[in-house]
Amino acid sequence: MSSTLASQHRKALIGSPSNFWLHHTSHGFDLTHPSSPTASTLEPKVTIQTTTSPITISPSKSALVIIDMQNFFLSESFGRNRGPGHAACEQLIKHAIPAARKAGMRTIWLNWGLTEKDVKEMPPAVKRAFGFFSIPAEEEFAEDFSAGENSVSVDKFGDNGAMYRGLGAECGTVELDDGKKVDAGRLLMRDTWNAALYPPLASIYEEGTKLPHNPDVWIHKNRMSGMWGSKTDCEEFLEKEGIKTLFFTGVNTDQCVGGSFTDSFSKGYDCILLSDGCGTTSPEFAQQCFEFNAAKTFGFCTTCGEFAKGVESMKK
Repeated sequence: MSSTLASQHRKALIGSPSNFWLHHTSHGFDLTHPSSPTASTLEPKVTIQTTTSPITISPSKSALVIIDMQNFFLSESFGRNRGPGHAACEQLIKHAIPAARKAGMRTIWLNWGLTEKDVKEMPPAVKRAFGFFSIPAEEEFAEDFSAGENSVSVDKFGDNGAMYRGLGAECGTVELDDGKKVDAGRLLMRDTWNAALYPPLASIYEEGTKLPHNPDVWIHKNRMSGMWGSKTDCEEFLEKEGIKTLFFTGVNTDQCVGGSFTDSFSKGYDCILLSDGCGTTSPEFAQQCFEFNAAKTFGFCTTCGEFAKGVESMKK
């Protein structure tokens, strides 16, 4: 290739007739999903700088996805010391959520919320991740698989602890900052205190549900990924609303956020990780690994601040 040809700006069409991106060497990737490569997008556009390239998105076809920012994972009353998840919460409140509101984007609160059927049918690998009950070796298993009177809780670290007694197990009573005691409910079951949103975010969600246009939505999930399998409630909502582009945040980056992110990537959604809007209790390299792959393979990686900066310069 001649040096003259190599220095020329070039454009590309990536994907299929029904799902494509446009790319131009001067202004990056266009993720607005027009009806055809030559059609213009008449609605507002937002251009955001990522770690690899600028991207341009359509707010009406995009959503901010906030995963598992629940009491079980974040509440000090549940023994959670301040960490990356709490730092992510602050970035969501300061930058990401206000920006999504201003752009007119949907905010999806994608959270663990189990039913009795979910717990009964949960595969062993998922159950093990949240702890389980064991009985003395000489005892027989009950036919209904329930724990016996002499059962002992085994948490995910192999200790006899009180924190990880298993999905659907009673969490007991917890004391809040004001001294009030509440029943934490059964682990990650719907409509329990432990599965409720972390208080700094709860009022924001309530305000979002009252928006006249594109109100916030709460969607339950029953696996680490909210997009696993042939179809989930989240995927059905995205299809109904015509949403193609997803900005991922929440906890834990390399587990529930990452699982939802990679499943969405495989199903053809545009996936952007807001790196400081998510956190993990895993070693730091786990966060770094997922940020690297989000940017280089699965989609794009940026920050809540860059997201907000893009919205401030929104093209109408």
